[in-house]
Amino acid sequence: MTDLQAIILGTLQGAGEFLPISSSAHLALAPRLFGWEYQGLAYDVMLHLGTLLAVLIYFAKDWIKILKDGLGAPRSPEGKLLWLLVLASVPAAAAGLLLNDYAETVFRDPLWIAFNLVFFSFVIWLADRKPAQVLEEGSFSWKHALLIGLAQCIALMPGASRSGMTIMAALFLGYRRSSAARLSFLLSTPVIMGAGLLEARKISPAQLDAAFAWGLAAAFLSGLACIWLLLSWVKRRSLAPFLVYRVALGAAIFWLLR
Repeated sequence: MTDLQAIILGTLQGAGEFLPISSSAHLALAPRLFGWEYQGLAYDVMLHLGTLLAVLIYFAKDWIKILKDGLGAPRSPEGKLLWLLVLASVPAAAAGLLLNDYAETVFRDPLWIAFNLVFFSFVIWLADRKPAQVLEEGSFSWKHALLIGLAQCIALMPGASRSGMTIMAALFLGYRRSSAARLSFLLSTPVIMGAGLLEARKISPAQLDAAFAWGLAAAFLSGLACIWLLLSWVKRRSLAPFLVYRVALGAAIFWLLR
């Protein structure tokens, strides 16, 4: 893999991880589209470490407060949030372990990815149009944590989008777009960390080269930019442009493979 290829994949990872357009879909499709050698799911997951660093840095003050209160004052609002985030991560962890083989094979079929891109665009659109979206992060409860955590499991299928599924679930539950996005970003931290640790053993030393470092750097920078972009966007606007892009990409895949 060249440095340029790694930078492109890293940029796609950073953008797709936080925008509701599915990073796994783009990482699976890009090598096919450009004729590159596919590096494998483990390589894709390791690129997630760049986005993990992005979300940790962007929400550094939040995470320090969450961890401090979670361990020292678990009944406080921020303290409760830590354990609710842990609870919400359990379904995704279990699904990842049980369905890992499918994630590497069946789920990465281009037609399946195209279907997921289009189908879940309409589901997210319905959630985005739901009235009475008034809940803030203080309304996050164990029931909501489980429901959003279960929705996060769907993202094992490329094309669904982890951020898309978690934001969708939060919107259906009545959260404001900005609160739904922030919860989605906080939820990404334990999931990305867990997946990275699980897949790290599959990475060969030969893959940890300069190109891989460029990919991590690109994922980090694009991740930071897209966290800021989405949080700024959803304060005043709907998710419609991202959904139009998803449908267009899915339709293009169907057309190319017809």
